[in-house]
Amino acid sequence: AAIDGFAHEHIVAGILMKKYQNVSLVDLPLSSYDIVIVKRKEGAEEDIIRVQVKTAKNSIHFTGGTRGGVDREYKSDIKTYTQSTKTSDVVVGVHSNEDGSFDLYFVPTILIEEWEQKSISLGKIIKLKNNYDFLDKCKERKFILEEAKKLGLLE
Repeated sequence: AAIDGFAHEHIVAGILMKKYQNVSLVDLPLSSYDIVIVKRKEGAEEDIIRVQVKTAKNSIHFTGGTRGGVDREYKSDIKTYTQSTKTSDVVVGVHSNEDGSFDLYFVPTILIEEWEQKSISLGKIIKLKNNYDFLDKCKERKFILEEAKKLGLLE
């Protein structure tokens, strides 16, 4: 599981680098996000998007602060938390396909806060699969909430 997690972080960084160029893995082990995307705004201003990568087989889990694996022993003062706008801007679920390709599910933390749940099945968020609008505008609350309602992701 740990190897998959590290591999998926690199895969997502590579995919995003092809699209956004200025993308970097975060080398901070206690960080609540794995990747940063630096987008140019008008003028010299930059917008930084904090990305948390999660392996997604049948669902995406929105929690952090724990370790997986059979022999895990966790001795830390860090408590389990659910991703939110305070910890990252978007969670990217990475789903490995049988043909070796990958699908990315872009889940803005604005939606995670609205849902108030720790995970969601991929079937329920199929409309977020490879939907780069939800990554590009992950911090735009009005857009995210309106689009999510149109797509049936929110009531």
